Amino acid sequence: MNASTATRAPTANSRADETAGMLLGLAGVAIFSLTLPFTRLAVTELDPLFVTMGRAVAAALLAGLWLWWRGAPLPGRAALPALAIVSGGCVIGFPLLTSIAMRSLPASHGAVLVGILPLATALFSALRGHERPSFGFWCAALAGSSLVIGFALGQSGGALHLADVLMLGAVAAAGMGYAEGGRLSQTMGGQQVISWALLLSLPVALPLAAWDIWRHGGDLGAAGPAAWGGFAYTCVFSMFVGFIFWYRGMALGGVARVGQVQLLQPFLTLLGAAAVLGEPLRAAHLLFALAVIGTVALGRKMAVTRSTAH
Repeated sequence: MNASTATRAPTANSRADETAGMLLGLAGVAIFSLTLPFTRLAVTELDPLFVTMGRAVAAALLAGLWLWWRGAPLPGRAALPALAIVSGGCVIGFPLLTSIAMRSLPASHGAVLVGILPLATALFSALRGHERPSFGFWCAALAGSSLVIGFALGQSGGALHLADVLMLGAVAAAGMGYAEGGRLSQTMGGQQVISWALLLSLPVALPLAAWDIWRHGGDLGAAGPAAWGGFAYTCVFSMFVGFIFWYRGMALGGVARVGQVQLLQPFLTLLGAAAVLGEPLRAAHLLFALAVIGTVALGRKMAVTRSTAH
C-alpha cells in the first residue's frame, strides 16, 4: 500500500462517520426539541424540583435495566470525573434550571435561548483540548448564536429577565455535559455514558425526589394527565433515549461539528410548542429559523481538527 492510498481510506471513513454522526445527532435533537414544551406542561401542576429529580430517578431505573441486560462493565476510575460532569450538567443542571424557568417563560421563548447550545458545546470542547475548530467554524457558530440572542432580546424588550438568566445557565451546564459526554462516547459508547451518568446522579436525585414527594404529595396527586404525560416524556425520551442518539452521533462526527445540528433545535421546539401547548407560531419565528439553518449549512463545511481518542 502506498502513502497516498493510506491517506485516502481514513478520509473516506471519516466522511462516512461524519454523515452518520450528523444523522444520529439530528435524531437526538428532534427528541430534545420537545423537552421544553413537555417540561412546561409538567411544571404547570408539578413542582420543578420533583420534575427534575423524578425524571432523573425514573431514567436511572431504565439505564440500570439496560446496563444489566447488556452486561456492561463498570466504568474505569479514569472515566468517573467526566461522567460526573455529564451527570451534573445534563442530568441535574439543565433540567433543574429549565424546569424553574419554564414556570414563567413560554416554551417558544426558551427555545431561542437554547439555540446557543452549539456554541457552548464547542467552547467547552475546545477549552478541554479535545477539538480545535477553525476560524470559519467559529464565525458560523457565533453568527448562529448572535441570531438567537438577538431574537431573545427582541422578544423580551431588550433586557434579560431572571428566567432568561436561568436558561442561559442551563445552556452552559448542558454544553459542558455534552462536550464531556461526546468525548467519552468515543471509547465507552453513548448508551453507557448516559446510563452511568444517570446512575451516578441517584445519590443526589433520589433523596431530593423523596423529600419533594413528602412536601408536595397532595399536589402530585392532584396533577392531571397532561402534566404527567409531559413528565413521562422527559423521563423516557429527554433523559434517556435522546442521549443514546446524541452521544453516538458526537462520537462519530465530532463534538463541535455535530453540535452545530443543535442550531435547528429552536425551530423544532417552536413547532413543538405550537403543537403541544398551542403557543402562536409567528412569521418572525420561521424567518429566524431559516437564518439559523443557513449557519448550520455554513458551519458544516468548515474544518474541525479532532484529537485522537485515548
